[in-house]
Amino acid sequence: MKPIYRTALVFLHDAVAACVAWVGAYALRFNLTLPPEYQADMASTLAWVVPLQTLIFWRFGLYRGLWRFASLADLQRILRAVAIAALAVPGVLLLLRVDAVVPRSVLLLDPLLLLLLMGGSRFAYRAWKDHRLGLTLTDVQPVIVLGAGTAADMLLRELARAGSPWRVVGLLDDDPALKGRHLHGVPVLGGLDGLTGHARRLDVRQVIMALPAAPHALRRQLSETCIAAGLTVRTVPALDDLMHGRVAVSALRALELDDLLGRDPVQLDDAGLAAWLGPRCVLVTGAGGSIGSELCRQIARFRPGRLVLLEQSELALYQLRQEFEARFADLELAWVIGDVKDSALLERVLTRHRPAAVFHAAAYKHVPLMEENPLEALRTNVLGTWAVGRAAVAAGVEKFVLVSTDKAVEPTSIMGASKRLAELVAQSLERPGGTRFIAVRFGNVLGSSGSVVPHFRAQIEAGGPITVTDPAVTRYFMSIPEAAQLVLQAGLMGSGGDLFLLDMGEPVKIVDLARLMLRLAGRTEAEIPIVFTGLRPGEKLFEDLHSPKANVTATQHPKLWRVAEPTLDADQVTSVLLDLKAWLKSADGRGARDWALALANGRSRPATGPTPPAWRSDPDLAAPHAPRSNLRH
Repeated sequence: MKPIYRTALVFLHDAVAACVAWVGAYALRFNLTLPPEYQADMASTLAWVVPLQTLIFWRFGLYRGLWRFASLADLQRILRAVAIAALAVPGVLLLLRVDAVVPRSVLLLDPLLLLLLMGGSRFAYRAWKDHRLGLTLTDVQPVIVLGAGTAADMLLRELARAGSPWRVVGLLDDDPALKGRHLHGVPVLGGLDGLTGHARRLDVRQVIMALPAAPHALRRQLSETCIAAGLTVRTVPALDDLMHGRVAVSALRALELDDLLGRDPVQLDDAGLAAWLGPRCVLVTGAGGSIGSELCRQIARFRPGRLVLLEQSELALYQLRQEFEARFADLELAWVIGDVKDSALLERVLTRHRPAAVFHAAAYKHVPLMEENPLEALRTNVLGTWAVGRAAVAAGVEKFVLVSTDKAVEPTSIMGASKRLAELVAQSLERPGGTRFIAVRFGNVLGSSGSVVPHFRAQIEAGGPITVTDPAVTRYFMSIPEAAQLVLQAGLMGSGGDLFLLDMGEPVKIVDLARLMLRLAGRTEAEIPIVFTGLRPGEKLFEDLHSPKANVTATQHPKLWRVAEPTLDADQVTSVLLDLKAWLKSADGRGARDWALALANGRSRPATGPTPPAWRSDPDLAAPHAPRSNLRH
């Protein structure tokens, strides 16, 4: 129906309602038996009252809203319009000296009836459209909602609209004061611990979790209870998305692995990060990777003066550019394709953009692949870190943050050894009054390109089997956003020469992770078996976050620890880099691997003493010099 016809129909409805209310007021005044002498008075005044009231309704904008979405605000407008009309009617009749007798009770009854007719019809129409009258013939599923707070209130409003596939039969909340109460006509059945019993009694197979602000431990416990009971769980969006209006509360999603393994949101020093990053230029290497891209997203939140994104993969950088130009259209961005081992490129980029902070996330991280390519792991992870760090010092960068890994602790793989050497190389570049170097170490992140999660998901979708290396193997996990946020926080807190460790929580057995993903997919081990294949080269059963020799101390942030481990001085790093160059030149991957593992585990020490003459003949290993001008603070 066209808007003009819809408005005309609503206007006609209200005019009829005004007639019915006026006649009804007379009828009620005389107990439904209207004396003949008042019938003429009623008819003569009706010709004045109805036009006056409809004019007032029009002036109050009662025909701008949609009955389909009638709300309390619409009722308030009707109430104000009827109140003004109730005052205007006797005034106009008196002013125009209308020759008719209008009982005072009629003047009181008319606005009450008018409010009932106009407001009631609008809300009755919405109730009918929202299937509140039980007139729908569609097949809907009964569902229990966990939570009876603001999110549940918003959810019930959304689900009440037409087309919802669910019918909420009860709410569960741990607040004892709410038991027996009703929210939008839905009863609060009791506490959350009664979920299984209520679901069985009401024959419910679907559960919606409306607890976006609840502690993660509680949401995880409820999710595990639902999975164990065979209930399908959906959850409302994250609280931050709801508060900023990025998504409707009815945009329900299926339970994800992060809901079970994730943790409570990270508390960041937003003011400090905004002051540090906001007015400055920031450069991120490996910007197209899992951690690098999330670092860019988190940094973009603080509106840096310019964000420089350096990535070797053309496809990854293109995909990230498509996302950022849509999400951060007003942010100044610089897109650079290049290799972190290219010293000339790094010098040009850093000289041009003069970043105040560099986040070095570019690295090779896949353990089995690097076991087959040890020279490339050392070339990129060690020499790449040296090249970026050296360029940062020369460009007067204020802070350099290296993204490291728990596999650098007493490494058994070339990937871990190369990252430990990268930590040592970065720390050796620290000079008083110069660029401050900070390393941040953490474990696996959920859903990253090299983690087991997408691998398991693909195996489940293909019908299995799921391959796990060993029944006892465990790993630490955290979400990608949490890891990126804590890297930023560590960068803010670091004062130079720091090695930070993220609180990774409790380790998770990989076989338990596989079984959990099976249950989330609604499958069983009878349908998709789990097969154990044995540890791959370079892998460990257990990962450590620091060595037994390390000194670990708390910081002011509850999820960040400071680690003190043995370091190398500048002359020792000189020897390491020269030896590495020799190994790369020899193309002896096995020998280079053994050398790197021995060095990273402290089983051998690099030579000390004056800088060897070969140092001066290799421009890529030339000692960096800070610019003469003071660093920007």
